[in-house]
Amino acid sequence: MYPNALTQLARANPFSAPLFTLQKAEEPSQSLAAEHGPSKRTLAAAAVADSDVSCEFGSRKYYALCGFGGILSCGITHTAVVPLDLVKCRLQVDPDKYKSIFKGFSITIKEDGMRGLAKGWAPTFIGYSMQGLCKFGFYEVFKITYSDMIGEENTYLWRTSLYLAASASAEFFADIALAPMEACKVRIQTQPGYANNLRQCAPKMFAEEGLWA
Repeated sequence: MYPNALTQLARANPFSAPLFTLQKAEEPSQSLAAEHGPSKRTLAAAAVADSDVSCEFGSRKYYALCGFGGILSCGITHTAVVPLDLVKCRLQVDPDKYKSIFKGFSITIKEDGMRGLAKGWAPTFIGYSMQGLCKFGFYEVFKITYSDMIGEENTYLWRTSLYLAASASAEFFADIALAPMEACKVRIQTQPGYANNLRQCAPKMFAEEGLWA
């Protein structure tokens, strides 16, 4: 009976992962409450269960919202730091010319103007949006999939390892989705004269190196 009691206590924990469906019917038994005293966690769990939610956990809408959140968080934030990323890449490729961050900004503005600091913004936005979509969306998919594979009680007991496995699995596909746009971005930012924007770079790369270069 002890494993069942442990599972009930885990479900009643308001700080546990959303993999458990918290319901009033799943409160600890009276004997367990008599042994350990009244549990405030049970009341908190019931309050969570009764609160309104935007969508059902594990539904298609849930996955879509997670993916959309990834697009916004990764796409916008990485695009916002494109000027710094551009200087960083040029420092790595040509350290003799771009000797420091401030020197890199100064030379870039002198040669290309202020607009030059935005080179590579389009592949950055598209690439990291796709990475965020896969990272956030697939993380939830793998988290639920792995949980179904090992069972509810093991999910709670091994939740940290499960989250790590789900995160690593999601990142594998996220990086694959990012790679094409990242290749375009690096060429635009670090190879003068190769291409000025994504519309020029992507067809040129495909013509010269093919799809899997």
